[in-house]
Amino acid sequence: MYKVTDVLFAALTVFQGYCLQYFLGSFLESRMKSRWNGLYVAGLYVVLKTAVMWCSPPGYEDYRVAAGTLVLSLCILSALAMCFYKAFRPVTVFLVVSFQAVLDISRYAVVILLNEVDGWVLDIINWCSGKGMLASEKAFGMAVKIGVVGTLLIQYIVIALVLYFSLRKVVRDFREKNYAIGRTELLFILTPAAVGMMICMLLRIIMITVEDSVPKMLYERYPILVMVIPTILLLSLLSILYGVKLFQDMIYWNREKSGRIILENQVSSLQEHMEEMERIYSGIRGMKHDMKNTLAVIQRLSVEEGNGELQEYLSELNRSLEKLEVRFKTGNTVVDTLLNMKYHEAVRDVPGLKMDADKLMLPQGLEIHSYDIGVILGNAVDNAIEACRKLKAKEPEADAFIRLCSLQKGNLLILKVENSFDGRLVRRRQEEFPITDKADKKSHGIGLANIKSTAEKYQGTMDFKVKGRVFILSVMMKNERREEDGFWSDR
Repeated sequence: MYKVTDVLFAALTVFQGYCLQYFLGSFLESRMKSRWNGLYVAGLYVVLKTAVMWCSPPGYEDYRVAAGTLVLSLCILSALAMCFYKAFRPVTVFLVVSFQAVLDISRYAVVILLNEVDGWVLDIINWCSGKGMLASEKAFGMAVKIGVVGTLLIQYIVIALVLYFSLRKVVRDFREKNYAIGRTELLFILTPAAVGMMICMLLRIIMITVEDSVPKMLYERYPILVMVIPTILLLSLLSILYGVKLFQDMIYWNREKSGRIILENQVSSLQEHMEEMERIYSGIRGMKHDMKNTLAVIQRLSVEEGNGELQEYLSELNRSLEKLEVRFKTGNTVVDTLLNMKYHEAVRDVPGLKMDADKLMLPQGLEIHSYDIGVILGNAVDNAIEACRKLKAKEPEADAFIRLCSLQKGNLLILKVENSFDGRLVRRRQEEFPITDKADKKSHGIGLANIKSTAEKYQGTMDFKVKGRVFILSVMMKNERREEDGFWSDR
């Protein structure tokens, strides 16, 4: 009998170890590159938990034993996280406390709820015995053993299921696993788990009462607690699960708000500088036209005079004027100005950068607001320049390029931006955009998010893919004018 229950308990502990390595491994990077890292964590957890169980003194109602066991369990979880994972992060505190809380809540809630099953099984066995179905004492004892083991097996299965699916929900809902959690945010998501863990420790202390030197469960004295205590525990579990979901929603809302602010600033900046830049470029074009005519006259005169030195000087001056030519001509003043600004900024930081926009031609009857095109191309080119800069920093001899093109099919406008990069693109499950390696992790993906948001205004979409060491961004939009609220209403 005891061997069977020990085997069941050992199996449950092994499953807990599996859940622990799954939970920690979903958030933290392994220290060892071996695929057996998770197995080591699970195995060592089983060994340590078994040792704690066998070494714990009797008397679980003693608060000192309860507190000591809880502290020891947290120490085991923390040690495993620190030894096998790169766990020097605030989220590790949440992982350790949450795992212990979910484990305790699932165990106490299930045991109390299914406690009545023991009584039902014994009643059935007694009824069968009374009907003569269990005639011998041996058969009766065997039926009792089978009933106890079966009830225990059901309890352990339900505990395992509650533990696994609760942890799985946390892993799935906690989408921003690379997010740098602040102190206040850590306190927000940690509080429900800490409260649930403390409730379970309190139950461990007060659950067993002694009447006339006979230990009794607290809910045997107060039957209403059979429903009240599991309800409190399940509510505590739900607060952990939905606290994580609320936290992730808050991150998303804040990022969306930040992205909208950046988007507004980008549009505002374009609006402020566009007229001035157009005036400057118009002036340059006018000066160039006048100067070329003047130089042509002077060169003819110099030829007649036979002054070779003057001819050479004028030729050099003419070549200098050619450099003032607007490099990009897409048919859209806003886009031309933006691309020229971005190019001249980029070549200072990325030597040898090749930027080709010959195939980027925008139709004359463009219904999409020019500033929206500017936001899309501005963010796309910024990301491309940053990728080329990192590539050149790692490989100075590498070919750094940015290629822009457009295609119109019916009323659909397709923009494509291709750029070289170092081939390293980090993506996590359930995260829409690649992870940045910039210091400000909280703002990663805002550029792509702004592109997607702008495209969606025109019933469009954004997609990206990697082909070798080339990053390809595609944006598709309907070439239709739309009325929007807020800062888009100036149309």
